[in-house]
Amino acid sequence: MTAAAKAGMSERTARKYVRSGGTPSEAKAPHTWRTRLDPFADAWPEIEALLKQDGGLQAKTVWEELNRRDAGRFSAGQLRTLQRRFLAWRLKAGPDCEVFFPQTHVPGEQGQSDFTDMRELEVVIAGEPFAHLLYHFVLTYSNWESVSICPSESFEALSAGMQTAFWRLGGVPIEHRTDNLSAATHELAESRGRDFTERYRELINHYGLRASRNFPGNAHENGDVESANGRLKNFIDQRLRLRGSRAFASREAYEGFLDSCVQSRNATRTARIEEERPHLRSLPARPLPSFRESYATVSRASAVRVLKHSYSVSSRLIGHRLRVRLHADIVELHHRGERVAVMDRLIGKDPHRIDYRHIIHSLVRKPGAFRRYVFREALFPSLEFRRAYDALVVEGADQADLDYVRILHLAASDGEECVRTVLASLLAAAIAPTYETVRAEVRGPRTEESRPYLNFTPPDLAVYDRLLGESTAAVCA
Repeated sequence: MTAAAKAGMSERTARKYVRSGGTPSEAKAPHTWRTRLDPFADAWPEIEALLKQDGGLQAKTVWEELNRRDAGRFSAGQLRTLQRRFLAWRLKAGPDCEVFFPQTHVPGEQGQSDFTDMRELEVVIAGEPFAHLLYHFVLTYSNWESVSICPSESFEALSAGMQTAFWRLGGVPIEHRTDNLSAATHELAESRGRDFTERYRELINHYGLRASRNFPGNAHENGDVESANGRLKNFIDQRLRLRGSRAFASREAYEGFLDSCVQSRNATRTARIEEERPHLRSLPARPLPSFRESYATVSRASAVRVLKHSYSVSSRLIGHRLRVRLHADIVELHHRGERVAVMDRLIGKDPHRIDYRHIIHSLVRKPGAFRRYVFREALFPSLEFRRAYDALVVEGADQADLDYVRILHLAASDGEECVRTVLASLLAAAIAPTYETVRAEVRGPRTEESRPYLNFTPPDLAVYDRLLGESTAAVCA
């Protein structure tokens, strides 16, 4: 009983602890009884039936439903009790949870691709919201990554982004993995499954890659790039917050900002990428073109049709067959080896892009065609032009089309912004924006003061004398 004496404990108490086999806290019986009645005891069979029917029900949903059936049956303070009952039930009898299996990554073995929507970051370029996606490539071993701006999940965007990543990296992994992107896969008519497209196979074969994809509905199988998407967007968002502005003067400035973000993230993986680089395979002699090439003939409406979208071109090209190069974000038109037009690629359901400057010289001679023109809505460059036309219709429908078409012709010749400013001023003053009124405001009366004057200084012939030298000048004199 030496230990009891040192602890200041009586010998009798010490012997009791020895007989019980432990300390007072260990000898205490576990608390297995309830201190208050279970408020859900009567309702639990009903609740359990609901849980067996749908294990995803939340306690709050069930608590609200029980109170809806019997108002005031349970108080707000009892919700936490029901949540604990739900947790205990799920641990004992609830549905099995999905298990994720960590993978062992091998250097140089796999790269993954995906697209991520960047609209939530609210980036602004040149004063306009910039709705865009990022193509995102990640090496699974080192997590080295590369991004490219693109307007949609097209094959051209996938091809350009993937090849850019390979050439930045200086090598090619053994395997490239995607989810079931429409840019790389298509649905099989008979089996209703999916397989790689011919163009994607050509790209994969050019780099000697092995292609793989997720099973439909299992995006987590592309886990490295999927998780990297969220971390990358959060990193960019934080950098934008530090920058103090989400506005950029140009797309090039924004691309430079993105490059700095990616380089900063890759700088933390230098050791891993240097370990992985020797395991990458060599690049081919050259990259594949990242555009789709086809041909289109310019219709009598001065437009070409490309993948169900209409683009206007100069009327001088009517009847000519053009070579079309469809990139991820632009459309190039070539005639006899020379590029004759380039415009932004239309995305989604936007059916046409008509530039009034291409057709206005003909329309001003045929103003009656304006009212039922298929692409009429494209001939309102801004809200002021639309409001001006509506005001002209109110003033007199017979002259409205002619007046508006002539105003549009004036915008093509004298500058759209100048005409827009005049229209805004006239509409604000409740003055009818007729053609004559707008022209008078845009061009104004020509006066002597408004005419340009060039003041020519007479040449100084003595300069030539100095160039020839004094002796030669004397002989000439």
